[in-house]
Amino acid sequence: MATKAILEIRNLHVAVDGKEILKGVDLTVNAGEVHALMGRNGSGKSTLSYTLMGHPRYEVTEGEVFYHGQNLLELTTDERSRAGMYLAFQYPVAIPGVSVSNFLRTTVKGRRGGDLPVKEFRKELKQLMANLSIKDEFLSRYVNDGFSGGEKKKLEILQMALLKPELALLDETDSGLDIDALRTVAEGINTLKTADRAILLITHYQRMLDYVTPNFVHVMQGGRIVKSGDSDLARELEAHGYDQIAPELAGSAL
Repeated sequence: MATKAILEIRNLHVAVDGKEILKGVDLTVNAGEVHALMGRNGSGKSTLSYTLMGHPRYEVTEGEVFYHGQNLLELTTDERSRAGMYLAFQYPVAIPGVSVSNFLRTTVKGRRGGDLPVKEFRKELKQLMANLSIKDEFLSRYVNDGFSGGEKKKLEILQMALLKPELALLDETDSGLDIDALRTVAEGINTLKTADRAILLITHYQRMLDYVTPNFVHVMQGGRIVKSGDSDLARELEAHGYDQIAPELAGSAL
């Protein structure tokens, strides 16, 4: 059975405010695969995720990106989301005055293109909340307003579970999590791994990969992917650092 490419990135160059950040990224992500993207601060990891979701600040100056064979760069951010892409933010923003319950229901309605019966929606939501150890009172709170780091990341994974994306981009979801929250979030990610879904997991540290086992690990430095391998590569990074993995780019940052 032939593999199904969900995301294809070819020689992608991206500039922010006239400064080139991505300098020729090549990456193919197939259905059913988890890819971990690792690298120092400033290596271009988050820039790649924002570019893929269509943030207007990020200017593609060269290269191509295809999503299910379609030119992704021709789609608006909203169209990318409706097509099945999802971005979990490293720093989720607070939305005072908007309850988590209303936010989630509106989001799901927009993605699925129609209203869900309240009973059906609540049943699905409660099951997913139980999987992530989220209490019922969470729903009446305002989105990310006064949330701990762990609560913010759990809400991101809860949204992803409800939206059922085909391509999930997780930008440093492990950032700021204690060990218990990390384990819970990782378990939530693992429940979403299916043969039809692809996950691009952006992280600094190997610790997340103790719980979410990637098919491929990529090292990004200087705006390019400089090395790829399996989960052993992440352990090699943890043991020896980035300079040993790609000495020709040692110390490079943006």
